[in-house]
Amino acid sequence: MNNARRKRLREAINTLDEARCALEEIRDEEQEAFDNLPEGIQYSERGEKMEEQVQVLDDAYNEVDSALTSLEEMLEG
Repeated sequence: MNNARRKRLREAINTLDEARCALEEIRDEEQEAFDNLPEGIQYSERGEKMEEQVQVLDDAYNEVDSALTSLEEMLEG
């Protein structure tokens, strides 16, 4: 890989890292909001939807994290 493509790849890695951090923050905030709901609301439709959203955010975080790991390994190797 030439230097220009390496530079663009580093920029993409930085962008993905920012997205990963944002996803982590949003996921944690949503989880905290869910945890602070009264138990009765946690088991309601609203609570179940919040729980699903936390799972989607966690899945997205893990996918981005995995992509970052692969790209960083490629760049180092």
